[in-house]
Amino acid sequence: MRTIIEPFRIKVVEPISFTTAPQRKELLKEAHYNVFLLKAEHIIIDLLTDSGTGAMSSGQWSAMMDGDESYAGARSFYHFESVVKELTGLRHILPTHQGRAAERILFSTICREGMVIPNNTHFDTTRANIEFNKATALDLVIDEGKIPSLKHPFKGNMNIDKLKAVIAQYGVERIPLIMVTVTNNTGGGQPVSMENIRQVSAVAREHGIPFFIDACRFAENAYFIKLREPGYENTPVRDICREMFSYADGCTMSAKKDAIVNIGGFLAMNSDDWAQRCKNLLILTEGFPTYGGLAGRDLEAMAVGLKEVTDEDYLRYRIAVAQYIADRLRAMGVQMVEPPGGHAVYIDGRAFFPHIKPTDLPAWTLSNELYLEGGVRAVEIGTVMFGEKDNDGATIPATLDLVRLTLPRRVYTQSHIDYLLEVIEEVYRRRDQVKGTRITYEPPFLRHFSAHFEPLV
Repeated sequence: MRTIIEPFRIKVVEPISFTTAPQRKELLKEAHYNVFLLKAEHIIIDLLTDSGTGAMSSGQWSAMMDGDESYAGARSFYHFESVVKELTGLRHILPTHQGRAAERILFSTICREGMVIPNNTHFDTTRANIEFNKATALDLVIDEGKIPSLKHPFKGNMNIDKLKAVIAQYGVERIPLIMVTVTNNTGGGQPVSMENIRQVSAVAREHGIPFFIDACRFAENAYFIKLREPGYENTPVRDICREMFSYADGCTMSAKKDAIVNIGGFLAMNSDDWAQRCKNLLILTEGFPTYGGLAGRDLEAMAVGLKEVTDEDYLRYRIAVAQYIADRLRAMGVQMVEPPGGHAVYIDGRAFFPHIKPTDLPAWTLSNELYLEGGVRAVEIGTVMFGEKDNDGATIPATLDLVRLTLPRRVYTQSHIDYLLEVIEEVYRRRDQVKGTRITYEPPFLRHFSAHFEPLV
């Protein structure tokens, strides 16, 4: 059949509150033109993130009822640990309440001032945790990954020559680890090939540098490998996942993504020394090592989700939704990161509003316009999130200004997606009338979460 249907039936529903255009205009003004500051009850279609916003399955909910809430040595931890070890092959598993907690513990343990962490592209919390510890986050994605309209099967790949050059420039002693983010969120949800993962691993091992995977969307990355990388077309996705992790010395994981839970994460590694040091910090800030800031029921839900996410019917459907959106946007003339990723479609904000200067925040402006038009909340991945400032305080635009339409797992149906597309089409029709945006207040870290803005007139 040509139509790929949702591989689930709906058992529980949540009502959506509808707002009018005049109401949304006032609500956005009250939120200082920052969609993060809007109340969720005022959103019609929420595509802000896929982190913790998915719908858990009946299997996950039933597993939660069996959660062991013992403070230490809970049965639920050992179930969760066995699932993660079977999937990753890594020896030490430390649960955390979400991915950024795993990042904070890892980088607080291994980073010192003057160190550098190479990655294909760091996402916002990863970069912030590295920089908070006075180290430098380096992005080494291949050149093809910086051109939104260019089609390439693995635009998330790391540039191996640049990685070698960074090692030669800074020296092994200043590089505590090398990371690869799968899929590459900042660059448009683009996958990393198995061959590239092997190459990064080989360079890391040649120089004695640990290699970690940011594994938030490991299953989506594995499915893209199955679809696009010769030699893997007949390999089960779960086997592809295991091979990916086999090249790594550790990983961080926000389970709120590809474990399809509302809260949770983990830090995993092989090093006994690092594990003990990280465990000491885990106890200080998250909790005892067998619960790590989570209830036993959360550990059970993660264990089930880590199995469900590699179901190929589910992955086929998830990738098809992103492809459906991209096909419709392409027909409208809307430019985006090509080819579409798995968890989101990324609209090119600069191409959408070519008359708005990068310093006037075209992607942020587009995210606000989507809310004003139809109550859709998306997220800017651009100059607000990743831009820097020169010595005079002037804005240095980010490499790309994108608007991410992030797809919560198992939440929206095709009619919701068709409504979203109608909203985008209407904003695109009147795009010449839209002006830019400026920042009126910003915090020192992760400014996009709480900065204030106002529209240019």
